[in-house]
Amino acid sequence: MSDEYDLESGPDPATFAAATPEPDIEDATDEPVYAVGVGPGNQEYLTPRGERAIREADVVVGFTTVVEFVEDLTDANLLTCGYKDEAEALEEFADRVAAGESGTAVAMGDPNHSGYQFVGKVQDAVERASTSPDSQARQDAVNGSDPETPIRVVPGISSIQLAASRARTPMEDTEFVTLHKSGDLEADMDRLATAVTADERHLLVLPRPYDRMPGDIAQFLLEEGAEPDLEALVLEKLTHEDEQIHRFTLAALSEHAGGSGKEDTPFSDLIVLAVRQPV
Repeated sequence: MSDEYDLESGPDPATFAAATPEPDIEDATDEPVYAVGVGPGNQEYLTPRGERAIREADVVVGFTTVVEFVEDLTDANLLTCGYKDEAEALEEFADRVAAGESGTAVAMGDPNHSGYQFVGKVQDAVERASTSPDSQARQDAVNGSDPETPIRVVPGISSIQLAASRARTPMEDTEFVTLHKSGDLEADMDRLATAVTADERHLLVLPRPYDRMPGDIAQFLLEEGAEPDLEALVLEKLTHEDEQIHRFTLAALSEHAGGSGKEDTPFSDLIVLAVRQPV
């Protein structure tokens, strides 16, 4: 991946992360960097393996709202960031890993559900810090050979899994689409429309705050020919004390379409949209 990427034209860090399978890793001897899914925000849903990777790390990096969920589980130095200073935090994290510290990056939920852009950025930063830009090792990493510092993804419980349980939408009968990413969403929206109108599958969708929220998705699906009376559930803050499940028809949900800010929607950014086909 190049030093700079443009999510409108590529390369997308998610593509970089998914370019090859993980190499064979011996956790005890290879000292991988861990990319851990911390669950939906309730520590009861953090896996023991993920907790150990956090607890044993020298340095932990992640978005501030994610790190806050696990900060009491570790004595590691915590590097927090937002979107604006993400690159700087990952660079510092990678430099410290290259200097011999053990590192864990944390992401909400499960990295396999909407987290691959973050995994790709972590992987790229770590590989850049551990190898010089013009070295053969760096080129091997880009081409898919085993990197000097491997990244081990530790999956977690995702809000998607919780939503599937609450909405009773078996994953094998459901189309999952994440819109919670940067860049163009046209192909993802087309997948949604095809799943509902042609394949008649349930939907589980991670909306994008705040320009592609549940009302906007409902309006789009109706325009593409979806049945107005399909059941739509907006599952908000799953596993948190203030968890709520809002129930609509697709037509009623579409009344909340429009806008691109927090004030334009009744829902928070911690939501999953489920659209159910009739049984």
